[in-house]
Amino acid sequence: MFKTRAKRVVIEVPEGLRVPPDELEGRFRVELALRLYEKGIASLGQARRIASLSKWDFLELLAREGIPLHYDEEELREDLELAKKLAKKTRKW
Repeated sequence: MFKTRAKRVVIEVPEGLRVPPDELEGRFRVELALRLYEKGIASLGQARRIASLSKWDFLELLAREGIPLHYDEEELREDLELAKKLAKKTRKW
């Protein structure tokens, strides 16, 4: 869909966290995405990609966590671009 540049970050995690090892990366991704979005550092699109969630799953997560939705011009442009692509696909059928 959208190609973005990404940076990889490695975090050393102390032993003894109450998170199963196989869930650790996913939990960290989600928690980081939530906080960055909440603080206005990441857009909705950026945060949901960090969390590796669909837009709708991330919106549901925000609601469950009680984090208000920030919707700015960038998100509107992304939504309009996606709507145009979907409209083109439907016309072809």
